[in-house]
Amino acid sequence: MKAIVYEETGSSSVLKLQDKPLADPGPGEVRVRVVVSGVNPTDWKSRAGGGGSTPLAAQKVPNQDGAGVIDEVGSGVTGLSIGDRVWLWDVAWGSNEGTAQEYAVVPAAKAVPLPDAESFDTGASIGIPALTAHRALTSNEDGPARLSPGALAGRTVLISGGAGAVGHAAIQLAGWAGATVITTVSGDRKAELARLAGADIVINYRTDDVVTAVREAAPGGVDTIVDVNAPANIHSDVQVLKPSGTIAIYAANPGESVTVPIRESMTKNIRYQFILTYTVTDEQKQHAAAAVSEALKAGAMRVGEEHGLPLTRFPLEATAAAHDAVEQGTIGKVLIDVTPSS
Repeated sequence: MKAIVYEETGSSSVLKLQDKPLADPGPGEVRVRVVVSGVNPTDWKSRAGGGGSTPLAAQKVPNQDGAGVIDEVGSGVTGLSIGDRVWLWDVAWGSNEGTAQEYAVVPAAKAVPLPDAESFDTGASIGIPALTAHRALTSNEDGPARLSPGALAGRTVLISGGAGAVGHAAIQLAGWAGATVITTVSGDRKAELARLAGADIVINYRTDDVVTAVREAAPGGVDTIVDVNAPANIHSDVQVLKPSGTIAIYAANPGESVTVPIRESMTKNIRYQFILTYTVTDEQKQHAAAAVSEALKAGAMRVGEEHGLPLTRFPLEATAAAHDAVEQGTIGKVLIDVTPSS
């Protein structure tokens, strides 16, 4: 089978197309014919390493997310069968086998049924972004542990970067759960994408005063903030958050730090929740996967330009270019076509 591999960290040029032997699933595992692989910032950052070139102990296949069809089932697996359409999450975490290959062997828990009405594109787009968004939206101290219709009714959520993959998923999940959704973006095109995703109020932070605009939309403050750029937003976040509200921080550049206004945070009893989806608890992962599956069945998580998340595609052999596109900030979701859909 064809696979993208790398044997050392570095620029995207370390990614090579190779033939690999087809592996059989072991107990508790399934083998999936990957139709589409999704690329996230974490994928290129992991490949790049800490800078420079560092040889790896074993070659790695990149990319955490994907979608495809089960073609072999290991012993002890229940609830999944050959021919099932599935979406994949955290495939390369703690493993050398990611989704940038024609077949991936994964623990059965990381292969989640994909509704017949949903595309493989959707399945490959939701893993890290949707699971991260779910944890952020459930990080409030008195909020639900698992999202469902009405779980956030009466609450207001502020999502920074509403045109990004996590922002897009957070808008859709929060709206599905009944929240009023405010989001910030940096331009007109991104504003339109956020509206298509379902945001109730969209604020252009380059032209509008965010604090004034949020206070007008939510005079009592917002319950939860899902923040992609805490160093830039922390002071405005503190001003618009309700007492005992939560600021969920899920992104950072290497070596980046944030300065917290201590007294103002104490006065409001603010909670800061830092999030890395890989290392949340097993229970939180289970809640997230179950809630995302329910939202998918309800048709609440759609991708594509018309749903606020443009798709940029590459063939498997151009995985390096796909990584570069994500690193360069391509709007929307970058996908890799791995095998034919049927």
